[in-house]
Amino acid sequence: MNARRVSYWAAVAVLWVGLGVMLLAFSWALELPDTQDLAVPARAPTVTILAHDGTVLARRGSGFAGAVDIDTLPPYVAHAFIAIEDRRFYDHVGIDPLGITRAMVANLKAMDVVQGGSTITQQLAKNLFLTPERSLKRKVQETMLALWLESEYDKDELLTLYLNRVYFGAGAYGLEAASQRFFDKPATDLTVPEAAMLAGLVKAPSRLAPTNNPEGAQARANVVIDAMHRYGFLAGPDADTAAAFPAELAARASTETGYAVDWIEEQLADFVSASGRDMTVHTTLDPAMQMAAVGAIKSRLALAGEVSNVSQGALVAMTADGAVRALVGGRNYRESQFNRATTALRQPGSAFKTFVYLTALERGMTPLTIRRDAPVRIGGYAPSNFRDSYEGDVSLMHALARSINTVAVRLTHEATPGSVARTARRMGITSELVPNLSLALGTSEVTLMELTSAYAPLANGGRGVIPHIITKVTLGPELDTQPTEEPKPEPRAGDLPLADEVVYEREGGGLGRILTRTNVARMNAMLAYTVTNGTGRRAQIDRPAAGKTGTSQENRDAWFLGYTADLVAGVWVGNDNSSPMVEVTGGRLPAEIWAGFMTAAHTGLPARPLPGDWEPPVAVAAAPQPVEVNATAPAYDPRFGPPGYTPDGYQRRAPKEDDEPGFFSRLFGGRNWAD
Repeated sequence: MNARRVSYWAAVAVLWVGLGVMLLAFSWALELPDTQDLAVPARAPTVTILAHDGTVLARRGSGFAGAVDIDTLPPYVAHAFIAIEDRRFYDHVGIDPLGITRAMVANLKAMDVVQGGSTITQQLAKNLFLTPERSLKRKVQETMLALWLESEYDKDELLTLYLNRVYFGAGAYGLEAASQRFFDKPATDLTVPEAAMLAGLVKAPSRLAPTNNPEGAQARANVVIDAMHRYGFLAGPDADTAAAFPAELAARASTETGYAVDWIEEQLADFVSASGRDMTVHTTLDPAMQMAAVGAIKSRLALAGEVSNVSQGALVAMTADGAVRALVGGRNYRESQFNRATTALRQPGSAFKTFVYLTALERGMTPLTIRRDAPVRIGGYAPSNFRDSYEGDVSLMHALARSINTVAVRLTHEATPGSVARTARRMGITSELVPNLSLALGTSEVTLMELTSAYAPLANGGRGVIPHIITKVTLGPELDTQPTEEPKPEPRAGDLPLADEVVYEREGGGLGRILTRTNVARMNAMLAYTVTNGTGRRAQIDRPAAGKTGTSQENRDAWFLGYTADLVAGVWVGNDNSSPMVEVTGGRLPAEIWAGFMTAAHTGLPARPLPGDWEPPVAVAAAPQPVEVNATAPAYDPRFGPPGYTPDGYQRRAPKEDDEPGFFSRLFGGRNWAD
C-alpha cells in the first residue's frame, strides 16, 4: 500500500514537473527573436576607422568582395571547420547527443571545461539571434532555433550562413573578411594551413587572433590539422606538409597605424555584435602624435644599432584621462604584427617602484622620511644595488630618484608585498602580481599599456583611468542582401541622407578619485626630482615633467614611464626572445625616445605645472650640498633632513649616555629622536 502511494505521488510529481518544464519552455519560445531575414549579404561589411580629428586611419574588411559560397571554396576549407567544430555536422539534426556526451565526459575527466557540445547549427543560431549570455534560458532557445534552422535549410546552406557570419577576431566577421584581413587574399585561394588557422580561431577569436597571438593561433591550427587527419579529411602526407609549412600573415600597407588599428579591431566585439552593416569607428588616436611615436621608435633604435643588441621597442601615449593618442607595438609592422604595447608581458624593473613609494606615503611617510641604504637580508632574500654601491641614510625622495633597490625592498617589507600589490591594482595594473619582496624590484610581468595607464592618476590629480581608444561606433544602412541589376532610384530634392545608427558612445570620465591630492603632489615632486636629478635626467624636456626609469635583470627590458600635465607616455625596449641588451638601461635609450616623442607631441602647447604644489619646508629649501654618507648635512640635501631636524620636522637631540635603544632608535639606525 505504501509503495503504491509512493509510486502514485511520484508519478504526479513527474507529471507536474514535466508540465512546468513545458510551460517554461513555451514561455521562452514566445520570446524567440524574429527569424525573417537570414539572407547572406551581397558583400561583407566595411569597417572605417577614424582618428580623433576625423581623418581616415584605415578601412578594413572585404568591402568590395562578395560573400563566400560553400560550392566555390576548396573542399578542405569546409572540412577544417567541420573537423574541429562539429565532425558529425552532416549526421545530426541540429543538436548532437553524442557530441554533448563526449564533451561531458572530457570535462569531467579534466575537471574543467575543455570541450563544448554545441554544433555548428547551434553556434549559427547563437550568432544570428541571441546574445552571448550564459544561461539555461539562452541554451534552450539556442536548441529550439537550431532545430528550426535544420528544418528550413539544407546542410550546405547552413554552412554557408555560418561561414559568412562567424567572428574570427581582429574585427573580421565572415570567412571572406578574415581571409582578406589575415592573408590578403580571397577565401577561394586559401591553402590548407591557412584554412586550418582560420577554423581554429572560432574557439576564442579575440585571444587567438594571429595579429595578437601568433604562437597561439599556430598551435590551434596544428590541432585543427591533426583533427582533419584523424577524421579522414586530410591524408597523412598532406597533414605533415601543412604542419611543416604554417600559414604566414600578409604584411599590411599601414605601417604607421597598423598596431593601433589592430588593437581597435580586437576590441570591437566588446562594443558591437556582427550586424552585416558597414561600421564607422571613431577613435582617440592623434595622427601627428602617432607619426611622432613611430619616428621616435624607429630612429632611436636605428641609432642604437646592433652593438646594443636591441631589436624592438614600443610606445604608448595617452591623455591624463586615459584617451590613447599614439600606440606603437613594434619596430616594423610589416615584419611583425605582434603588439608589444598591449600584449607582451615583460618585467618592469624599477618602474614598478612608484607603487612602492606611493604605498609608503599612504602609510604616513613623506618624501623626506629617512631609510638606510645598506646591504639587507630578509629571510633568504638579499637584493643588492646597481654596481653594489650603498649610500647610508637617505631620504625617500633621493632613494626613488637614484632607484635604490635596498630602500624599496625595506619599504615593501614594512608595508607587506600584498599592500604594494593592492596599490598597483588600484592604480591600474591588471596582470597577475606575485606578492613577494622581489615585487618591489618589478619582477611581476605587466604590459606597457597597463603600466602607462597606471601612471595617469599622477598626471590628472588622483583620478583612476581606463585606457580607451574607441569613443563611438556607428552603423550605416542595411546592405543589400542580394546583388540586383535594377538601378536604384535617384534621391529627390530635399531628401535628407540616412543618419548612421549610433550603437556605442563612450560616456563618463573614469574611476573617480583613488589618491589624495597631498600624495599626488608628493609623488609628483619625487618623480619630477627623478627627471631633474636622478636616473631620468635624459628625459628632461622644455616643461615640467616627472617619470621613472626601469631596467629588468640582465638588461632584458628597459623602460621609461613619464608624464606632463597634458600627456602620459611609456616606452619599452628589448628583444622578443628576452636576450640581454648591451648597456641599455631605462635611463638611456627609453628616456631618449620618450623625450624625443614628448617634445614633438607638445609642440604648440603651453607649459603647465604638474598637479600639486608640494615643496620641502622653507627651513630646508637651500640648495643641496655634497656630504659624506652618514655625515650631518650642513645644508639641505634630499638624502637628509634639515640641519638639526629629522626629515619629518622633529628636532634632533644628542643621545644621552643612559639612553637605551628603543624601537624608533633601532628603526632609524641608532639615532634618537625628540618627540
